[in-house]
Amino acid sequence: VGMAAPAALQRSVVSPAGRHTASLIFLHGSGDTGQGARTWIKQILNQDMAFQHIKVIYPTAPARPYTAMKGAFSTVWFDRYKISNDCSEHIESIDSMCQGLTDLINDEIKNGIAKNRILIGGFSMGGGMAMHLAYRFHQDLAGVFALSSFLDKDSAVYQVLKRNEGVLPELFQCHGTADELVLYSWGEETNRMLKSLGVSTSLHTFLGLHHELNRAEIEKLKTWIVKKLPVEEAKTN
Repeated sequence: VGMAAPAALQRSVVSPAGRHTASLIFLHGSGDTGQGARTWIKQILNQDMAFQHIKVIYPTAPARPYTAMKGAFSTVWFDRYKISNDCSEHIESIDSMCQGLTDLINDEIKNGIAKNRILIGGFSMGGGMAMHLAYRFHQDLAGVFALSSFLDKDSAVYQVLKRNEGVLPELFQCHGTADELVLYSWGEETNRMLKSLGVSTSLHTFLGLHHELNRAEIEKLKTWIVKKLPVEEAKTN
């Protein structure tokens, strides 16, 4: 019996109000779900993060034993030995999840969405996952966003980009200065490293913000999303 294909990721979807011409994949933080991330953003905005032409997809990570929580099962995108930027990456779990998320990207492409009309990003661990996915495997995506996220000091992402020649997706990063779980300095260092390796980056600093999202940040993100995925004029034949 061959290896079973990984089960498709569960997802919560906000459909576009009009014609679907672009897609956004939002990856939740560790221990959360796609539905949880969507609800959180909805509570902050008093409505879904929705667009005229962009489908918003919130997938859920499959539950797995999480070493950073003493092996307890958690919905995490990959395993971590501990939450630190000075710790080697669990590359095997990162790469197997890149496969599952590639299937999700391919579903959108099958629906007629061009690769350069797909954005990926997320909160905390979700943003770290998005950076691995885009910069190591999908450099032709429209862009990447990382909210309260970081990469390890010797990340595989940096190793790949050191050898890279091509044009890379732009990175939009946000981080709170009062984040006690993912330190602001880790986010800052990630931004600096990626910039030095040829990524066009922005880092938006939120004074006094803890390991959380706030309205100003999501509004800023929405503005950037529409800039990266503008409404396409309907093609006339």
